[in-house]
Amino acid sequence: MGSASCCFSLQNSCNASSATGILYDPPLGFSFRSRIRKIVRMSATQTENPRISFESLPIKPPSHPTYDLWGVIKSALSEDAGDRGDVTCLATIPSDMEVEAHFLAKENGIIAGIALAEMVFREVDPSLKVEWSQKDGDSVHKGLDFGKVYGRAHSIVVAERVALNFMQRMSGVATLTKAMADLASPARILETRKTAPGLRLVDKWAVLIGGGRNHRMGLFDMVMIKDNHISIAGGITNALKSVDLYLEQRNLQMEVEVETRTIEEVDKVLDYASQTETSLTRIMLDNMVVPLPNGDVDVTMLEQAVNLIGRRFETEASGNVTLETVHKIGQTGVDYISSGALTHSVKALDISLKIDTELALQVGRRTQRA
Repeated sequence: MGSASCCFSLQNSCNASSATGILYDPPLGFSFRSRIRKIVRMSATQTENPRISFESLPIKPPSHPTYDLWGVIKSALSEDAGDRGDVTCLATIPSDMEVEAHFLAKENGIIAGIALAEMVFREVDPSLKVEWSQKDGDSVHKGLDFGKVYGRAHSIVVAERVALNFMQRMSGVATLTKAMADLASPARILETRKTAPGLRLVDKWAVLIGGGRNHRMGLFDMVMIKDNHISIAGGITNALKSVDLYLEQRNLQMEVEVETRTIEEVDKVLDYASQTETSLTRIMLDNMVVPLPNGDVDVTMLEQAVNLIGRRFETEASGNVTLETVHKIGQTGVDYISSGALTHSVKALDISLKIDTELALQVGRRTQRA
């Protein structure tokens, strides 16, 4: 496939029968019409699945002390298979038939989830072969055939929807992140914890693939003093004092961020930091981007806060961040811009996996999706 092609071989922990509980018992008199032409081959052969680490991936997933990515894949396959497996496959596809299926992009965007999709196929059936002409983070255009999987037809169809669900969501996140990151420069774009439940690492991995940066992974890896903490602690100064004392008593070193909503709160934070040795590393400037009736935004307050802070602490803008406003926000001198929309309002990128690619492209052209 040329120098641009790549193929990942990732560790798996179970084969097709143990992952999905699928068995095949063809009905009497079964005959399969040969509509799949030359790509159909009979009698699949088992191959050993080599093991490599995530270190070999072009863009590695973020680290998390308890997240089980293989467990997420198994859970997704299990909820799809239920207690019977794929009854349509069992009824229509001979267990030993092999096919070749192709990944087709049905719109322009940034591809993401290639490595994760391959993990899905390996989990279902380690004998499947997957090859790609693109890698995570590459641009794809509508109609592009960017990869293929071949082996047991049954296994490919069983893995298809789960693999595509991961790829489409991750590609949607990566596509929006890339657009935001390009517009935000020189500021750097961050996501938030507003991710799909159970998909925290997957969503944040997609942000990295799209060229963004990761904010904190969860509640455990960064102190982030937000409005409710401030209200309960009795003010922003009390909250900062409590955090510094907590970290000192436990001999902990980690990044500390505090949310400010007014210039007065920024002044209080700077006053505290000027009198006390603090662990504070970043100040969030929340909702200091003011929307205007004409659709533009006023960034005067944000610029004022950034100038007050200077280079004493990192700064992060949050609130009213869209594709239309992010460039103007990025020009204020703020270091980071965080956007929950990267993961909580994602539009999936349309991708399909087709065995009959000629017919798929014909239908796609008819519907203007290829």
